[in-house]
Amino acid sequence: MKEPLVPVVPMSHTAHIRSHRKPRRSATSSIALRAGVAGGVLSMAAAGASASASAAEPVTQTIELPTLTADLSAQVAQSAAATQQAAANYELRAERDAAAAKAATEAKKDLAEAKKKAEAKKKAAEAARKAAAERANRSTERATLSASASASASTSVSAPASGSVATVIAFLKAQVGDAYVMGATGPNAWDCSSLVQAAYKQVGVDLPRVSQDQSMAGTDVSLSNLQVGDILYWGGKGSAYHVGVYIGNGQYLDAANPSKGVVIQDLSGYPASGAVRVL
Repeated sequence: MKEPLVPVVPMSHTAHIRSHRKPRRSATSSIALRAGVAGGVLSMAAAGASASASAAEPVTQTIELPTLTADLSAQVAQSAAATQQAAANYELRAERDAAAAKAATEAKKDLAEAKKKAEAKKKAAEAARKAAAERANRSTERATLSASASASASTSVSAPASGSVATVIAFLKAQVGDAYVMGATGPNAWDCSSLVQAAYKQVGVDLPRVSQDQSMAGTDVSLSNLQVGDILYWGGKGSAYHVGVYIGNGQYLDAANPSKGVVIQDLSGYPASGAVRVL
């Protein structure tokens, strides 16, 4: 019997070189990742499919990675809460500091105001004391003038005047320095018409209370023919808004206004509108 012939397959002349050999087909695999949280652990499953010469079986591999635990989550939450509390405390401190600064400013302002009021009160008390002393001096002067009205008139009035006019002028000059207060009637404060009324009352002449009516009393005289004791008025006759008394030498005496009080002034500086004579 003849032995069977074995076919001979010629080999490549580069087959003996490893780099020229055809790579053997090996099992291939693909990895799919699955991520999930179970029991606080992040699991990554790798599913692979391998092929062998005989069969292709999927291969699954699980890779577990650490993830956030419940304790770590609690710590993060506590840290966030602490940060919020710190921010709230900072804001509260800022508000308190602002309130304290404002209170200090208000206290400083109140102290300055209190000092100012105390100084004003002190000045008012000093002014009142001086005024009282001046009133006392004027009271003494009035008593002296009343006792020697005729003698005073002969030395202080520049134009000839009767005894009645001299008494009026003496009374008026004794009031110089008194205050002007609207509606006041003496003895230490006057308005313009109350002073004129009180002066003529010293000699028994009863004049009306207000300047409008006083401008209608007595006899009209021209301003170029004035005599000591004539009543001067400003404004229209019957509607005068101010009165005074002519004392000679181009001067008159009146309760001028709150800033001047009772003073002697030059008629040229404030010319009168008209005049009347009652003595």
